[in-house]
Amino acid sequence: MFPDYIEPVFRPPSEGRSMIFQVTNGCSWNNCTFCDMYTQPQKKFRARNEAEVLAEIKNAAAVGPRFEKVFLADGDAFVLPTRRLETILQQIRESLPWVKRVGAYCLPRNIRKKSADDLRRLKELGLGIAYVGAESGDDDVLTAISKGETYDSTLNALNKLKEAGIASSVMVLNGMGGRSLSTQHAINTARLMNEAQPEFLSTLVVSYPLGQERVVQGFTEAGFDYELPDQHELFVELRTFIDTLDLRDTVFRSDHASNYLPLKGTLGADKQALLSQLDTAINRPDSIRLRQEWQRGL
Repeated sequence: MFPDYIEPVFRPPSEGRSMIFQVTNGCSWNNCTFCDMYTQPQKKFRARNEAEVLAEIKNAAAVGPRFEKVFLADGDAFVLPTRRLETILQQIRESLPWVKRVGAYCLPRNIRKKSADDLRRLKELGLGIAYVGAESGDDDVLTAISKGETYDSTLNALNKLKEAGIASSVMVLNGMGGRSLSTQHAINTARLMNEAQPEFLSTLVVSYPLGQERVVQGFTEAGFDYELPDQHELFVELRTFIDTLDLRDTVFRSDHASNYLPLKGTLGADKQALLSQLDTAINRPDSIRLRQEWQRGL
């Protein structure tokens, strides 16, 4: 009973060397119009059998200390009752005592459902980081994509994590506002990050390998047009976002395979250097190394 995954399994780039235990299958929300990660029939949401998960954790001890981090998949382990999460984390601590950190994707709504004491207890048991797909801080965009969240609800969740001492790694989507909402998407998302001050922040370029019909329909129903920005427009949007950021000590990454221009730095220390790279990409794209379409992991 070594990890028996229901494919596909997704994890953040930073969890590439982690042992993955699939404690849920699919996403408990799964209404976001832009996301096709969990739309296959076999990815219908369910919590996995607790006994099976605990057995997989015990059996992973046979691998030995070849990994220092554990990632709890799938799309939102936080939907599990606190008691079950405590049991899983306790088993990791007992069977894999060398593990230094446990992480998981989580939806803001399910963070908010946990009490402050719940979150502190999970932190004490080894949950060190929560990956939160904020996508945008603009309420028009969030409505159009059926995220089921608002600026305020996302901020509330991020603040609860910070109060519990759990690091947050926030993901936002470059291009999610389309051409019509690009500027307000960039500015309001930056405002959200300024209030939340996450430990980690990353941007991904939105893409639609299975088509963008659901996204277009969502924007239309919300009263907006949707066209995917071109490369130049994406750089302008990202520049507006970074220029509006006022972060004190946040590790920033824009190096996901979807991005045309990989960027890395700490904000605010490296803000001007990042803006300079974007200015070059905007004004002199032939003089900077950009990913070609075939190089992007879409």
